[in-house]
Amino acid sequence: MKKAPIEVFDSWVTLGKDEGMQKNHSEAVENMISFATKKLEKFSFIDAGCGNGWVVRSVSKIPNCISATGVDGAFNMIDKAKKEDPQNNYICENLLTWSPKEKVNLVHSMEVFYYLENPEALIQHIYSNWLKENARLIIGLDFYLENPISHSWPEECGISIMQLLSKSTWKNFFIQAGFKGVESWSVGAKENWSGTLVLTGTK
Repeated sequence: MKKAPIEVFDSWVTLGKDEGMQKNHSEAVENMISFATKKLEKFSFIDAGCGNGWVVRSVSKIPNCISATGVDGAFNMIDKAKKEDPQNNYICENLLTWSPKEKVNLVHSMEVFYYLENPEALIQHIYSNWLKENARLIIGLDFYLENPISHSWPEECGISIMQLLSKSTWKNFFIQAGFKGVESWSVGAKENWSGTLVLTGTK
């Protein structure tokens, strides 16, 4: 019986599986954050689907980061993030309905968007309600059409919602939402692994 993504990720904290996220995704996340922050002077940051908060903790240490917030629907993930990092902000909310009190300069997300029924709705919501003018959304995805080794993951992980979409479909979601300068590239490609698909654009 497959379970909803949030149920699965809540259980990962109990099982200690959340610790592997940092190890498995750090190369892609470092690439994404480096790209997204290189021209920013002072910036505010949100990690959408922050898990146990490891990206928020890392980004908050960048000297010109003025605020770092993590948002996730999995209670156990947010609970762990708060315990490990009382300095930054962690919020347990539905990404599709939550909005920050103040819009930010940079929204990042790693391995989250394809777990939604309508990922394009979240891209539009972030564009409209999370980002300041000229602010950036950058996301990383390992589960996509051009990465064949990932196609078996819904069965292997027992997760009910995983949208298997092409690079061009993801890019079009950004363009349709209104993003400018939409770019995509791969990080960490090797034999039998097409790499993390990174997509980004500015408002």
